[in-house]
Amino acid sequence: MSETALKAPGATANSGDANRWKALVFIALAQLMVVLDATIVNIALPSAQQDLGISDGNRQWVITAYALAFGGLLLFGGRIADLWGRKRAFVTGLTGFAAASALGGAATTGAMMFGARALQGVFGALLAPAALSLLAVMFTDAKERAKAFGIYGAIAGGGGAVGLILGGFLTEYLDWRWTFFVNVPFAIVAALGAYFVIREPKGGRNRSPLDIPGVILSTLGLVALVYGFTRAASDGWGDTLTVSMFVASVVLLLAFVLVESRVKAPLLPLRVVRDRNRGGVYLSLGLAIIGMFGLFLFLTYYLQIVKGYSPVKTGFAFLPMIVGMITGSTQIGARLMTRTPARLLMGPGFLVAGIGMLLLTQMEIGSSYAALLLPAMLLLGLGMGTAFMPAMSLATTGVEPRDAGVASAMVNTSQQVGGAIGTALLNTIAASAKTSYIKDHIAGAASKPQQQLVGLQGMVHGYTTAIWFAVGILGLAALIAFTFINAGRPGSTTVATGDGQGVEDEVPVPVVAH
Repeated sequence: MSETALKAPGATANSGDANRWKALVFIALAQLMVVLDATIVNIALPSAQQDLGISDGNRQWVITAYALAFGGLLLFGGRIADLWGRKRAFVTGLTGFAAASALGGAATTGAMMFGARALQGVFGALLAPAALSLLAVMFTDAKERAKAFGIYGAIAGGGGAVGLILGGFLTEYLDWRWTFFVNVPFAIVAALGAYFVIREPKGGRNRSPLDIPGVILSTLGLVALVYGFTRAASDGWGDTLTVSMFVASVVLLLAFVLVESRVKAPLLPLRVVRDRNRGGVYLSLGLAIIGMFGLFLFLTYYLQIVKGYSPVKTGFAFLPMIVGMITGSTQIGARLMTRTPARLLMGPGFLVAGIGMLLLTQMEIGSSYAALLLPAMLLLGLGMGTAFMPAMSLATTGVEPRDAGVASAMVNTSQQVGGAIGTALLNTIAASAKTSYIKDHIAGAASKPQQQLVGLQGMVHGYTTAIWFAVGILGLAALIAFTFINAGRPGSTTVATGDGQGVEDEVPVPVVAH
């Protein structure tokens, strides 16, 4: 009998595991560390570049080395979690991430920094899917799952903005090295807590032999895709190597799908992505992240360069977005998830975020923070928080425990690839619009102050042009959520068990159409 054995109506599916809520604290702490790291390093980059003598041409590798390792190895990391057990993968990922962070903080050369960032990406790719899949297998009761994923969704959405605040504080008042060292205590506390508290349900491992061709093809394909978009942002879409990377990624990923459809024990069982609900989540979430990542970058530059905010003040300026995300995840998404179909939370959530984005298209040099930016960020946070929560949960609902790791890895992959696309695509649009604006207006600027004003106006024009595209992308994400996702209202359903069979569970859980 599995952990989802018959229970009386209203019983708690996980009532035997009294530590599951304590475990959530350490899982959430680890997730916060990974998400923080994505933005905290951006704040520290100028100081680190100067100290380590990294050239302007090579500084992108501080970000790119991490993105390539993390994005390329996520599916492999998810499969390792299914094979080893999620708890072991989780603790190993935390330990490795802490060691890599210490190495980055102690870096004395650019090469040492790039290596440390790549190592962070490797262990992050093991840690992130293990964290999400632990939640998926530990919280099976609908109401508890809603609360747990509400907390997780708030952290996944708002952690990046928290990273801006923390990064600003550490860089301004201590030293850039502390943006790396701060991960070590996070990781130690989370790893010790997980080791002593987490009790992973039995029978959920996938002990099939590792699909080596699938590992190689998926890793190379995802690395080529992420690098293609990263290079497009710096060298242009027509660059020979950029185009070559895109072509290589298409060929490799098509070969990966072909291999996965034929091998006996695939790295990514196609049953995970064929489900229209999970497919809709991966696609709509990836699109939403495209819009969000570009926005973080634009608002950071706008506040610091145009408005003259300090790094700390910039970080605090993002607080309304964090408040909105936490409210959307824990007070709206978590409360309504067991009563409302996911599409009626995700679709409207993306639309509300789109309205917030729409407000930002009115941004000008003299725009008021209180009148424009604050309400826009509140709406963005509220909408994304409401949509993130059911998306995170639905992406792993109805998945057999043996596939929980790769299903979780697909969520992270859609976010990682979405982030790379968003940064490259929206940056390119903004840069092109800025250049065009300055070219058209610079002739009328006789004095140096006038020329500087045209430069700032061009910068803001570039941002608002790119934000219009982000509005459209969020609208598309909402359309996909409304049309693809057809998971019904909560009710009695068949829950997958560790042996691949199903048992009828009278506890209400979200119904997933197959």
